[in-house]
Amino acid sequence: MRRESRGITLQQLHYYIEVAAEGSITGAAELLYVAQPTMSASMKDLENRVGRTLLVRSARGVTLTDEGAEFLGYARQVVEQMSLLEQRYLGQPPSRRLLGVSAQHYSFVVEAFIRMVRSGEAEQYEFSLRETRTWDIIEDVRTLRSEVGVLYRNDFNRKVIDKLLRDSGLVFHPLFAAVPHIFVSRQNPLASRERVTLDDLADLPRLTFDQGANNSFYFAEEILSTRSSKREIRVSDRATIFNLMIGLDGYTISTGIISDDLDPEIVAIPLDVDESIEIGWISHSGIPLTAQAQRYLSEVRAVVADYGIELLESP
Repeated sequence: MRRESRGITLQQLHYYIEVAAEGSITGAAELLYVAQPTMSASMKDLENRVGRTLLVRSARGVTLTDEGAEFLGYARQVVEQMSLLEQRYLGQPPSRRLLGVSAQHYSFVVEAFIRMVRSGEAEQYEFSLRETRTWDIIEDVRTLRSEVGVLYRNDFNRKVIDKLLRDSGLVFHPLFAAVPHIFVSRQNPLASRERVTLDDLADLPRLTFDQGANNSFYFAEEILSTRSSKREIRVSDRATIFNLMIGLDGYTISTGIISDDLDPEIVAIPLDVDESIEIGWISHSGIPLTAQAQRYLSEVRAVVADYGIELLESP
């Protein structure tokens, strides 16, 4: 695509961010009270100015090209910095804060998200927190539906996860190493034990998070995914898995971090296995984080540190 010599306007960046968020030029136009032909022409003009195809248009809406996803990251940076300039020098009120986070099912992720929202000063914000499947976390960050993803890797899945991240232009940032624990209800026969073994779990239902069409052992959210179980139940959300822990004395394997405030009926017990869980966050390798994403990660580090766990990275 031939690049035009005119510069990019701030209005075009605003429009582009909304088109990407809505997945639709028409939807973005309606949201911003702009005529659809005007919005469409603005996006075409933007692509001409940068000399790249940023959007793939279809009858179902629009998706971002790889270059479009990268461009979105920079557009968000510019718009955020412009907002900060206006606040500092023109006395403008804080702009609408934006952030998307996709994660595996960890309570510390939610706890940090709550802290971020409560401590924020913005009167307006649009945040999203998606607890979802491993493949979808990577896809969300790749397409910039989410700016940050949180997932784990270990010796078993490391090569597969790292290759997928590398092929997607993403990078893994280690947060902390966790000793495997089981989560069970406070009424579970094992709840009073100081440690448990795999033999102790043999007759209990094993609860795992469903990975959908990408149901590979390498994408499982729980370690020891290749180990067989006599009783197996797959679920899609944390509320259900906790209800099954209470109702069926089931268990799942996770980090050991559990919030007494958010999940008061669940306890964590160390699991006697020679394994480690490395938790980290993922982002685009070439796109700097927005200030809001940095605020969120600061809260994540603070929550983890509050549980007495040593961080593997510095802020």
